[in-house]
Amino acid sequence: MIDFHSHILPALDDGSKNIEESLALLNMLSQQGVDTVVATPHFSPDKESVDDFLLRRRESFESLSSSLSEEHPKIIMGAEVLYYDGISSLQGLEKLCIGDTNLLLLEMPMCKWSAYAYEELKTLSYIKGFTVILAHIERYMRYQPQSQWAKLKDLGILNQVNASFFIRPLTRRKALSMLLSGNIHAIGSDCHGVETRPPLMDTAFEYIKSKTGRTFLKDFTEYNKELLFEN
Repeated sequence: MIDFHSHILPALDDGSKNIEESLALLNMLSQQGVDTVVATPHFSPDKESVDDFLLRRRESFESLSSSLSEEHPKIIMGAEVLYYDGISSLQGLEKLCIGDTNLLLLEMPMCKWSAYAYEELKTLSYIKGFTVILAHIERYMRYQPQSQWAKLKDLGILNQVNASFFIRPLTRRKALSMLLSGNIHAIGSDCHGVETRPPLMDTAFEYIKSKTGRTFLKDFTEYNKELLFEN
């Protein structure tokens, strides 16, 4: 199982506070069946440069790496990049992609997106060559016209949702419907801490398996592996 969105690196953003909490989160993810976790700390272009962020990220991971064991999930570096108008021109944006892929996890505004924002997404996808993954899209859906999601899909833009989307009674039917219709491409814990927003990947995947069967879940996992390792 792959966790596409997490804040497990220590003392880097509003996620794990220290090495001990990072290890506890990784232990929880391992127990939940996660074998690969994408570390996606927040990157805010208005607060620091890409290179400064990458230095902080590397130092955070290095502080953790000596405590890791083979029993912990494999960690792949990434970032949760905050959208802003003009982001397609940001120098070094490609360095924020997940691992060795062209996958860019993008956090969009919590409001109705402007026409310019759609043009930016188009530029990132068609001209810059990124495969954009919109982070936790369940947070934005109510702000956007339904017709826009089909347009984004035509651009090759992918959608990530949090595990909690499949767990909450008011949203899990919607989550399942989107998954079955091919409108969810990645699932993440978006875990921030042991007590605050802990990982719930096993609960989400058990619900999915109970409604779709083991074969569907296996195929979805294989698709995630292809995204992460063959993109």
